Amino acid sequence: MNKVQGKYRRPFILFSSFLFFISCAVNPKVYKEIDLAAGTGDFDAAVNVIVAGQESKKPIYSEKNAILLFLDKGFLEYYAKSYAKSSQSLQEAERLIEEAYTKSITAGFLSYILNDNTKDYPGEDFEDIYINIFNALNYYNRGDIDGALVEIRKLSSANGKLDLLAGKYNYKDPKTGASLEELAQKEAAGAQLPGGKKVEFNNSALARYLAALFYLADGNTENAQIEFDKLQTAFLTNKDIYSNPIPRAVELARNVPNEKTMLNFICFSGLSPVKVEEKITFFFPIFRNPALYVSNVKLPKMVQRPSKIDRIEAVINGKIKVNLELLENISAVVEETFAIRYANIAAKTYIRTLIKYVATDIAAAEVERNNGDLTAFLTALAVKKTFEATESADIRMSRYLPGKAYIGGILLDPGTYNVTVNFYSGNAIISKSEHNNFIVREKGLNLIDAVSLK
Repeated sequence: MNKVQGKYRRPFILFSSFLFFISCAVNPKVYKEIDLAAGTGDFDAAVNVIVAGQESKKPIYSEKNAILLFLDKGFLEYYAKSYAKSSQSLQEAERLIEEAYTKSITAGFLSYILNDNTKDYPGEDFEDIYINIFNALNYYNRGDIDGALVEIRKLSSANGKLDLLAGKYNYKDPKTGASLEELAQKEAAGAQLPGGKKVEFNNSALARYLAALFYLADGNTENAQIEFDKLQTAFLTNKDIYSNPIPRAVELARNVPNEKTMLNFICFSGLSPVKVEEKITFFFPIFRNPALYVSNVKLPKMVQRPSKIDRIEAVINGKIKVNLELLENISAVVEETFAIRYANIAAKTYIRTLIKYVATDIAAAEVERNNGDLTAFLTALAVKKTFEATESADIRMSRYLPGKAYIGGILLDPGTYNVTVNFYSGNAIISKSEHNNFIVREKGLNLIDAVSLK
């Protein structure tokens, strides 16, 4: 018993020091003004709220939430058509995410399993993926196809972000090489960690579609055809995400007649899920004190944010109508890619709770010898309640990723056109995006992008 007690004394002291740690999460009230502006389509105002908030005496985003700052600001700047500023923000978010991941690889075990709320926000995988997609669109809108291709290749190339996603959270202790499950089994006499869903998302149809368009614009038809093939593979291998048919615009873009050119559309609607806190129960029948058999812990959970938009239509010169079709359910990608991180969070929470309870069980046994069973039970129960009260789920994430991506296309003669993109709820247009005097060129990429977060 003394050997075990010594083994867990230091971890117990370490975790106890965080009992009264204040969460790093951004106050939800701060988002109300940003949400209101973004919801009405006034993205400039939404960005201005963030900028003004950061210049105040109490910044909206703390230093520990720097990644959140650049993500939120970068996505909103893209919607506001501030493409250069958006690139700067998203690139800084990407740099900080890479830096945080590098630190996590070399972190010691105790540091690794600390409550995420005590650390700098590291970013989520889905955020890291869509950074490159939206930054590619930033480069396109700035007339830089090469830059757009560089961003997309970060996702789609061999050993790119999508290829590396599945193995990213297979934690190995730097000293022993043990996995989280092996560590838990060792410390808890065969305890099993909470299971998690295996992530199968490793191919984005949206990234493939944009890559194909950018390659076509660059004159690289061979690579474009490869990307179109991989887009079809994404639909075949990721049924949980791509339950919809492949949009007709894909085949149209793939086979544009020589005498025609194509006007392409990519539009985003709604908002992706956000995290909330939920309680789940862990069972620990291995302990001597019955007060420690059950633990209620808090973990993050994704909840959907329903969109009013159910149809998107482009109207050309007030006459020609193009119905856009769903290409990628971004909300489904968010939930799918969060699944593996959720298993990782649950595992760390399980082990963290286990270590605390081992120390408590040892202390309660000493109380039992001196003061009896009831006092020991009440002591263990009080300590457990304190642990549960001071643990909180990390619900930080960017709030301004759209929920869905739609595409469409039409063959046109080169020329100048007035284009309106209408976002419908039922039969009512609830948002629109005007693109007057849009020049459809014979060569290069003709792409209109629009967004409504309603």
